[in-house]
Formats: sequence, C-alpha cells, structure tokens
Amino acid sequence: MRESRRPPRLTRRGFIGMAGLGAGALVLGGCGVLSPARQNPPTARSASRIAEYALEASALELDLGGRKVSTWGYGKDLPGPEIRLKQDEILRVEVRNRLPEDTTIHWHGLPVPNRMDGVAGVTQEPIKPEGDFVYEFEVPVSGSYMYHSHVGTQLDRGLYGPLIVEPRNETLSYDREYTLVLDDWLDGVRGTPEEEMEKLKSDRGAMADMEGMEGMLGTEGGDAPPQWPPDVVYPMYLINGKPPDSPEELEVRRGEKVRLRLLNPSSATIYRVALQGHRMTVTHTDGQPVEPVEVETIRIGMGERYDVLVEASNPGAWQLAAHAEGTEKQARAVFRYRGAKDPRPRPDQRPAELAGRMLYYDALRATQEAGAPESGSPDRVLPITLNGDEETYVWTINGQAFPDADPIEAGRGERVRFEMENTTMMPHPMHLHGHFFRVDNGTGRGPIKDTVLVDPKQRLAFDWLADNPGDWAFHCHQIYHAERGMTRIIKVA
Repeated sequence: MRESRRPPRLTRRGFIGMAGLGAGALVLGGCGVLSPARQNPPTARSASRIAEYALEASALELDLGGRKVSTWGYGKDLPGPEIRLKQDEILRVEVRNRLPEDTTIHWHGLPVPNRMDGVAGVTQEPIKPEGDFVYEFEVPVSGSYMYHSHVGTQLDRGLYGPLIVEPRNETLSYDREYTLVLDDWLDGVRGTPEEEMEKLKSDRGAMADMEGMEGMLGTEGGDAPPQWPPDVVYPMYLINGKPPDSPEELEVRRGEKVRLRLLNPSSATIYRVALQGHRMTVTHTDGQPVEPVEVETIRIGMGERYDVLVEASNPGAWQLAAHAEGTEKQARAVFRYRGAKDPRPRPDQRPAELAGRMLYYDALRATQEAGAPESGSPDRVLPITLNGDEETYVWTINGQAFPDADPIEAGRGERVRFEMENTTMMPHPMHLHGHFFRVDNGTGRGPIKDTVLVDPKQRLAFDWLADNPGDWAFHCHQIYHAERGMTRIIKVA
C-alpha cells in the first residue's frame, strides 16, 4: 500500500482527451491576465499530458494548536494544497490574487521557461490585487519540489506548498509516503514579517533578543558542525502547519518501508531532523536521486529538500523532531505504529539520534544527470564572495547589493563554475533559479541540487550548465538576507 499525505480537498479528476484540445489550450502563447476565476476551491484535472490546478492567494485564519492567527495563504490550510503530477506532464495553474498587495508564484527547483519562473520585476510583472494569472509549462524532471510567493517577505506569511512530480517509471520501492513541510512561524503570533524586517534593520532583531537561543554555537555531539545563531528565533516551529503541542501523527505498520519527503520552505531556519528509534536512508536531494546513504540526522537548509526511506521495524510512538538550529526549540511529528497505545513523546523531547551520524554533502553521490554538467574542466570560473554588514543588515554578493548590482552573464551552453566563499558569520543557503548544479565534493559525482548551504567561513563550489535562456535569480534563501541585498541576476543569452 502506498499512501500520500495530501490535502483531502485537492482532487485529481478526469479531463478531456488530448484529441479534443486545440494547440492554444495546451500551451500559452505568453503570460496573460485572465478574467475573474469561476470557482474558489483548488481543483486538479489531468490527462496523459495535462495537470490543471487553481490556487487563490488570500487572507485566512489558522488554528495553530488552539491559537487563532490571521495570515495569508493558499486555500484554507497551511501549507497550501499539494500539487502532484507526472513527469513530462504539462502543469497549468491559475493563480487568483485576493491579497491587498502584488504577488507571484515561484516553482522552486523546477527548470521552467524563464517567463514562468515567478520572480516579480525580473521574469514577469507581479499579479495585482484582484488579478489572475496562468502559469503553464512542461515538467521534465521528477522529484520533491515546492511553490511559494517570490515577493518581499510573503513567504514568511504562509504562501507556500508542496509540489511532487512522480517519475515516468518509479524505481524506488516503498509501501507508504508522507510529505513533511517544515516552517518557522511568527505571523499573527509575534507581529508580522514586515515588522521583523524593521527590527533586523534597526537592532539585529533576534540577536538582541536572546530568547530561545540558549543552545547557540553548541553542537549535538559527535562531529556535528556548530549550531550558528539564527537571525530570527521564531515563537513557533511547525510540521505540516501543526505546532509541537498538537503534532501530526504519521501512521505506519510494522514491516513497511516508508518514504518521507522533507521540504524546508522556512524563511530563516536550518533544521536538524531525526527520527527517534530509527535510521533514515537518504535517496534524493532537491528531487534528484543519490546513492543510498544511511544516517541518523539530516541538516536541511532553507529551500532544500531530502527524500528518505525508513524501515518500520520498531513498534511504538516515536518523535520525529526538526530541531531549529542554534535554538532550544523544535518542530515535531509523531511516527506511530498502527495499534500502538504508547503516549506521545513530550513536545520538547530530543531524539538521541540528533547526536548520531549526520548527513554531509561529501557523502552524497549522484546516480543520474538532470541538466548538470559532467565532471571536468569548466569553461569559466567565477568567484562568488558572500559578504554582509550585520550592523546595517545589508547582505551582498561580490560586494554588491541587489537591486543595485551588476548582472552576471553566461553564454548559452557555457559550463560555469561558481567558487563561493562565505566571509560572514551566518550560513547562507544559495539557490539558483532555472537550473540544476553539481556540488563539487571531491568525488567527481557530487550531488545534483538547486540549493546548497554555505556555512560561515566555508568555501564551496558547484558547476552548472547555462542551458536555459533568460534572466535568472541567484540568491540566499534566507529571505531577509535576500531582501536586504544577497541576490544577483544571471543573464543566460
């Protein structure tokens, strides 16, 4: 049996066959504004080549463990509804903006046509309040992805959701799957993201407020890297929109092989994820397959995704913890075997596995290509220095802060190496739009990713093939860093 956690209100239903569609119904001629939407609930329609959804960005009220908060989102719940389709299908999403300000949607990790990338002011004009917009593109790769707003700090309000692309032919064997979306939450609990930004600019925000940071710069033991203090310590950390006091329960049966898709659309939090009483076998990173690696802890930066398999061989009710790095807080879910009467672990209980073997990029070996270049000499090497001024809260790439930064140009078909050096005392999860890259881990078979975490004072290189023309964002996925300058535009001719 294979089960997928997806919102029950989102359904797939039959669609008319390809023969009944004209060419104009399959592929848009360009970006356009549609007439007002005809229905509010998200829906999906699919045929051999089409998956169609409707998303509405609007204000909503959430129940976070008994606490009512007003925020923004897609639909009625957090995260937004799961989008799921098959590799090589065409994804068509009608987006209705019912917010009081402009918005867009970015398809995080997917190598979409440039005009569909959803970066306001770069790849498209933003969707105005009460406006509608259609995104439509073919999805050539499988894997675990996300969608989210790419305007200001809207991501920190709840404008995100999972996007799962099933492969043409599934080679991974498992009995059940769950998608786990990690998030840091403050909207409606402690002000708004805009207010948080003002705090960061004026007094470094959370660094001036030490609440919850008792564990910063400590380690979980073993050879784990230091836990760097975050810019923002959030009042809540969530898994699938649920706080630790009212966690989601993941039901499994003994003997099953369970696939967990771990997604981190958080705005400012790195997590260390462990499952009490179990080990995890990593099978994918950022949607791309790797040789299986067994670990006890996974460190996942903002924008990263990992797929893991768990052998359900230890009955009981176990803590699946996502420890917010540099704090004493965590998000959690409960991994419960069917029929187990064990009480839930305490919300603050830390699995011993957090001190166990941690996943590093050095241990990952790609098993197939996904648009990243083969190992070898690049056509061009570009030094990328990540800088910042914590006093003014301005973050730069090669000394320039966006939007007053020169674009980086690459010729189509050029193989480029980015040699990054993080000169700051903050980690930076660097995300490249429209392309995959191969992380140089010294093996010649480094993992293929779209987001990579660069720790303080670390040097890290990746190779990418400029094969998708257009203007592409390259930025830190800590959204407060990105908004304060750590963004560059890459022009692929």
